[in-house]
Amino acid sequence: MRHFLTSLYLLGTFLHTLTKCTMSATDFHLDGDYLIGGLFNIHYAHGGIYQTKPQAIDCSSQPFSLSDYRRFQMMRFAVEQINNSTYILPNVSLGYEIFDHCSDTKNFPGILNLISVNGLIQPWFEPLKNFSRVMAVVGPFTSTDALTIAPLFMTDLIPMVSYGVGSSRLSNKIKFPSFLRTVHSNDGMIEVIVKIIVHFNWRWVAFLNSDNDYGRDGLDLFIKKINGTDICLAYTNALNDNTNYSQIFEQIEAQKIHVVIVFAPEATSEALVETAVQVNFRNKVWIACDTWSINKRLSKMKGIRNIGTVLGVSQPVETVPGFNNFIYSTKRQTFFKNEAQNGLCNQACNCSYVTPEDIISADASYSFTVYSAVYAIAHGLHNALQCGDGKCSDKITLFPYMVLEELQKSNFTLLNQNIQFDENGDFKSGSYSVVFWNQTGDAQEIGFYSFYPSLQFFINNTMIKWYTDGDVPTSLCSAECPIGYVQKQTGIHKCCFNCEICPNGTYINITEDRYNCINCKDTQWSKKGSISCDLRVVEYMPFTDNWAILIMVGAWALVGMALSMSVLFVVNYNTPVVKSAGGPMCFLILGCLSLSSLSVFFYFGKPTVAFCVLRYLPFLLFYTICLACFVVRSFQIVCIFKIAAQIPKLHSWWMKYHGQHLVITVAFITEAFLLLISYSYAAPKPYQDKVWYPDKILLDCEINPKAISCSVILPLLLCSLCFAFSYMGKDLPKNYNEAKAITFCLLLLILTWIVFVTQYMLYRGKFILMFNALAVLSSLYCFLLWYFLPKCYIIIFQPHRNTPKYFQSLIQNYTKTISQ
Repeated sequence: MRHFLTSLYLLGTFLHTLTKCTMSATDFHLDGDYLIGGLFNIHYAHGGIYQTKPQAIDCSSQPFSLSDYRRFQMMRFAVEQINNSTYILPNVSLGYEIFDHCSDTKNFPGILNLISVNGLIQPWFEPLKNFSRVMAVVGPFTSTDALTIAPLFMTDLIPMVSYGVGSSRLSNKIKFPSFLRTVHSNDGMIEVIVKIIVHFNWRWVAFLNSDNDYGRDGLDLFIKKINGTDICLAYTNALNDNTNYSQIFEQIEAQKIHVVIVFAPEATSEALVETAVQVNFRNKVWIACDTWSINKRLSKMKGIRNIGTVLGVSQPVETVPGFNNFIYSTKRQTFFKNEAQNGLCNQACNCSYVTPEDIISADASYSFTVYSAVYAIAHGLHNALQCGDGKCSDKITLFPYMVLEELQKSNFTLLNQNIQFDENGDFKSGSYSVVFWNQTGDAQEIGFYSFYPSLQFFINNTMIKWYTDGDVPTSLCSAECPIGYVQKQTGIHKCCFNCEICPNGTYINITEDRYNCINCKDTQWSKKGSISCDLRVVEYMPFTDNWAILIMVGAWALVGMALSMSVLFVVNYNTPVVKSAGGPMCFLILGCLSLSSLSVFFYFGKPTVAFCVLRYLPFLLFYTICLACFVVRSFQIVCIFKIAAQIPKLHSWWMKYHGQHLVITVAFITEAFLLLISYSYAAPKPYQDKVWYPDKILLDCEINPKAISCSVILPLLLCSLCFAFSYMGKDLPKNYNEAKAITFCLLLLILTWIVFVTQYMLYRGKFILMFNALAVLSSLYCFLLWYFLPKCYIIIFQPHRNTPKYFQSLIQNYTKTISQ
């Protein structure tokens, strides 16, 4: 450490002896009980300075900056005002040592002067004897300057209160513990710029930053801020003295970017904008950072309107009372002063030609930040010296770190502005102004972004006259998608996309996600290109539906007809017609047809587990018995007229063991067993069909195909056997030809279910339940109307055909025909 500090001392001494920087002015120095340093870019060294030998730069030989000279005078004014105050430092005088800090690499003699005593820097491990009388430093202005020299002040915790540095790196209190600033960091500036872009819905922007710490920090912060927003950084470039501005403009034009953000120091921004005017780079929206947003020379430059609309973010320009009078009196003294005093290196300003009016009319941005920085240090001294009752304590040995401690706790009001620092040393209160370069060349305030007491952002759109002479210009890579379309990114930028319509069952909510279609819930639906979902209509066939009532009436009518026929058959039980129809088997068939009709009633109403089971169970079980009866009946007819003579043993066995009862019983037991297996494996249950119709939910019963096929096998087999036997008896005597009737009934039955299956494949809806119930009812009516009703007709209206004599004559005629 000793070698390092000794080297710094030798470097300072060496540079000091080689430098020839003397001047005649007292503006840079003022004696006082406590000194504060000042670093101002009164001159600015553009680009690199080539030197053949090591020496400090002569700042007075570099271009003069009137706005920085105004800030320099503001510090002098603030110190004079404080010294004339009877409250802040009543019995203490405040002095200053100010340096023209025009370069970040060749300006160290002034810095070493501030941290040394009589040209010596005391190592840390030596006893505290001689310390610099400089209690704090105001400045510097630029981020690069601050990052370069800050470590020299941090070692002794000498407070640095900058009035212009924006780099967010200096908020790191581990590396820069004694750095504070009366401006907001770049983070706040970028926040306002992003809010302006979002406010006007610009998404395709260019960001031009200076190739230094200030610009690179701004770019990094901008990239972080736009992450998660709809803003795309279409183009970026670092600006330096060798930048080809014309090429940048061509690239921006080629990418159809209409918003250009310039985050660079004043000199760099001036060069960029002047080139834009010269090459006729037209019709863009420019967003200026606070370094050039209220630049009066640029805003009144000839042809500046051609480049488009200029918006900017600036430090609020506060009028400091008494400053103008101070400038007039100071310049008057300078003009008539004849004595010359030698100053230190870079304490020269050949600016006698500058009039008071020039200074007063210069760019006033950052003037208040200089003023507040000086006052913050003064208040820190006030608290550290325990000032009060018109005097400050003279028994306190004051060190810079003690002033730093009080500075960090600052909380006072200055010109109606609250002055506070947060835990990072950043300015806690204040605001930014949003400005617009109007037609007269003035930076007109059109909005603000305030930090204290709460975050607020406002822009008055009506005050802006756009280069389009109308609506707000747009800056998009791809045009906005129509309502109901999502953006599908093309390329690396999310702002460049194709538009795709959201399909059925999805919708888009651009406030949540403009890049993906959102699926509707199961209970909702949507058309293509929807922005919301609608509730699905729940459909089922209620008991109160007209068709349902009609079908249930038909079922009750069937039961009534079956009951009437049973009574008729009982009355005429011993007649040939009843015996040929099946005798006692007729009552079993009619009873099973009536029981089968129970299934019809469970096709209506909201499905439940019981409804789903009873929808199929009665029909399958009792209709199987009906089919078994008709199989037996058709077999008996064929057996009597055809098989008995050819296979007498089969006929005798059938009669002996009551084959018809055996077949019917076996069929009933088998079907009951199959239904038990089927329902145990997968019983029908309610389900909501959400697939067939996108806008409806159909309440139906879910049937397992494997399970239902098990219980349908036997009815299909019986139907096939019945059809085969009945078809064999198609040529039997007319009055004995039940086989023809059974065949016809079976044909109607098959046709009914073919029609239903076809309808089921083409249509799904609540009416399919009606069709299913109708198919069941039709299956029952097939036998009731075409098998039993003709028998009833003969019994009632043709009794002459219901006699044994008539039947015997038909059998004799049939026998003769067969024998021939």
